[in-house]
Amino acid sequence: MAQKTSCISELQCERSRFKPELPEVLKKGVAFVKAVKGKPTQSVADQVKVRELFKNTYGLPIVKFKKGANPAAKKKIINVAVVLSGGQAPGGHNVIAGLFDGLKQANKKNELIGYLGGPSGILKKSFKKIDEKVLAQYRNTGGFDYIQSGRTKIESVEQFCSTKDNLDVCNVNALVVVGGDDSNTNAAMIAEYLKQENVDKCVIGVPKTIDGDLKNKYIETSFGFDTATKIYAELVGNICRDAISAQKYWHFVRLMGRSASHITLEVGFKTQPNIVLIGEEILAKKMTLSKVVDSIVEVIIKRSQDGKNFGICLVPEGLIEFIPEMKELIAALNDILADNADKFTELSSMEEKKNFVCSKLSNKLSDLMCSLPAGIASQLMSDRDPHGNVAVSMIETEKLLIEMIQKRLAELKKKDKYKGKFSSVTHFFGYEGRCGFPSNFDANYTYALGYNAAALILNGLTGYMSFVGNLLKAPKQWECGGIPITMMMNVERRNGKDKPVIQKALVDLNGKPFKEFVKMRDKWAVSESYVFPGPIQYFGPANVSGITTRTLQYEQSKKK
Repeated sequence: MAQKTSCISELQCERSRFKPELPEVLKKGVAFVKAVKGKPTQSVADQVKVRELFKNTYGLPIVKFKKGANPAAKKKIINVAVVLSGGQAPGGHNVIAGLFDGLKQANKKNELIGYLGGPSGILKKSFKKIDEKVLAQYRNTGGFDYIQSGRTKIESVEQFCSTKDNLDVCNVNALVVVGGDDSNTNAAMIAEYLKQENVDKCVIGVPKTIDGDLKNKYIETSFGFDTATKIYAELVGNICRDAISAQKYWHFVRLMGRSASHITLEVGFKTQPNIVLIGEEILAKKMTLSKVVDSIVEVIIKRSQDGKNFGICLVPEGLIEFIPEMKELIAALNDILADNADKFTELSSMEEKKNFVCSKLSNKLSDLMCSLPAGIASQLMSDRDPHGNVAVSMIETEKLLIEMIQKRLAELKKKDKYKGKFSSVTHFFGYEGRCGFPSNFDANYTYALGYNAAALILNGLTGYMSFVGNLLKAPKQWECGGIPITMMMNVERRNGKDKPVIQKALVDLNGKPFKEFVKMRDKWAVSESYVFPGPIQYFGPANVSGITTRTLQYEQSKKK
């Protein structure tokens, strides 16, 4: 495994001195926290199917913490394991630190181990003991490099059985899974299996994803979203400054966020570019790919009429999947390739593969497939994610848009309806945001999530996700507790089969953030309202270093 080097930056030295502030309810330690249970819950959708799949953990109550003695927490000695699952997000190390500190505060003899390389570490019994001296080097840093991450799914009966046996071998009393919707679904399935087998072990999830699509009334935001959007906003702001300096390029920036446009919307708020495409709106309006291109071309022409042949367009990574005709095509491709995997693999050339796929598609979808640029068609057929679905994140949507825009503008030029110039530059900002030093907000939030997970464990709870709420307030005013993971579930089509999974939270077109965006975008389109956020601020006045996302501010604003 990768080891921390002795070379550290000046910033890392300063960040090592940062002390996250705990919510008031946790400040005396997890041995002085009691769980108050609410009413039974149900899944957000597909209640009958989800209940059937989670017979032992469905319908658990929401839990909120209040101050109160929990004597058993001090007496009991436990061993806890933590695993980082899925893509990186700023603040993961602070989850580990909060969990470690919470356990040690309750009883110095409590131990924490970290499974290495994600869930595969559980199956391989590959782990390391979390050491206080080594952990000190990772506090308030980015990345997942202390124990690393992975995308292995634990889903077969054999894997569940192996997980149970290996937890026993390591004498683990509780497992904490830090991850996104798929990873926390996995946590819920492990919790259900252990309950089914009458194994007395806790499984707790922690909400992690920079995409911002793991949230609800209680999970106000997933950790890493704040930091990642600040990093992307700095980069986009720099490009905005370059655009008005050179005044000769249209910059198309694709941003991470396959299944939701939260990142794109938040970076839009922070930088105010000319065009911000929101996938959820495109889906709701049932816009075709051609209509999306038309909407962009309209802005390009308006700006060119004012002599402005430059601008900025933000494109969400998953845009192509929000266009109804493309969404239908992708769903059909997923099923065709799942049902004909062997036959498809035997075909050698891309042309043969395309002809084979088109022969299985309806006439409408076959025509659409044939109309796509060769590179995009190839990516739709070749790149698959771990679930067997099209790897949308690999599709260079911004280049597809530019190719179609150029064609449309050329047609308009022939008709003397466009006299401007169009030169484009493309960017993809993804990995740049996943491992940055966590912002003050994320450093506090992740530490509290980990500490809170320790409280859930020492209250004997399983199948829960750690939640910390009231996030617009100062950390000492944050609320803590747990929500049943099954409460967030629905059933989705994966690899040709129905699977339980936490329902992704999309941009709410009736929500305050989107409505505020709609009020401003027409002005952004024709003017240079650009904002230049600069780097994340760790130190300084609270209105700079302590500010959180615009999304949260709008969502929790009292104003209509």
